[in-house]
Amino acid sequence: MSIKTLPVALIQEKNHGDAAANLAVIEARVAEAAKQGAKLVLLQELHNGAYFCQHESVDEFDLAETIPGPSTERLGQLARQHGVVLVSSLFEKRATGLYHNTAVVFDSDGGMAGKYRKMHIPDDPGFYEKFYFTPGDLGFRPIETSVGRLGVLVCWDQWYPEAARLMALAGADLLLYPTAIGWDPDDEQAEKTRQRDAWVLSHRGHAVANGLPVLSCNRVGHEPSPLGASGIDFWGNSIVLGPQGEIIAEAGLDASILYADVDMQRSEHVRRIWPFLRDRRIDAYADLTLRYRD
Repeated sequence: MSIKTLPVALIQEKNHGDAAANLAVIEARVAEAAKQGAKLVLLQELHNGAYFCQHESVDEFDLAETIPGPSTERLGQLARQHGVVLVSSLFEKRATGLYHNTAVVFDSDGGMAGKYRKMHIPDDPGFYEKFYFTPGDLGFRPIETSVGRLGVLVCWDQWYPEAARLMALAGADLLLYPTAIGWDPDDEQAEKTRQRDAWVLSHRGHAVANGLPVLSCNRVGHEPSPLGASGIDFWGNSIVLGPQGEIIAEAGLDASILYADVDMQRSEHVRRIWPFLRDRRIDAYADLTLRYRD
């Protein structure tokens, strides 16, 4: 890579009501981030609206749009206007009855550099994503941009070391996670702390195991459940990590822009002293393709 230091910005936001309102806020935040020198901007998962997967309703499919489509047109113009690489997250309508949770990356010239369709799809109380999203079929392929090869993954993918590893093996320079994760407001504080700590530790593990910087951008705010349940308190805490899992920058619980300078040369140094890729026993990993070893 020719870039030694990469200024990044993670836009941690709440839902402002609908796509038009959310995109207007995103436009203002990206402009602010670019003014502060950011060259790579990461948005949160499904940033155009509320996290609608708290229930199962066919009406929510009206929110989906094609790629290319209205949002990609607007976001591409935004990236070009400010000369930033922009990582977005959209509800993709591929065909009637076929939908994906899709990250779209725009290069600094506004062109669509590539997309990634979320591979791991959860189905848990409050996170009924299997009703909406078909698992991705684009594989774990980094997206080439003017600031480097971006290993873009999405939210639930963040718990799977296999996904991070495959992006690293394919030559990713950074791992990026648009995310929407939060607490059940009824959980005890100790449980909330355990969940958030596990989330941070998972990201730090991906950074260490692969010798790569990791950026994860989460949403914030309380979103009520359409089912009458307690809803979700999205915990923010967006984070930027170095290739030894060191915390470079971390956000709090409120809407904000998290800035950081990522040293793009450190991975070279770290992988020399910790050559995990060299010592992998690829001859002994065949069982990783099994669901479970009985």
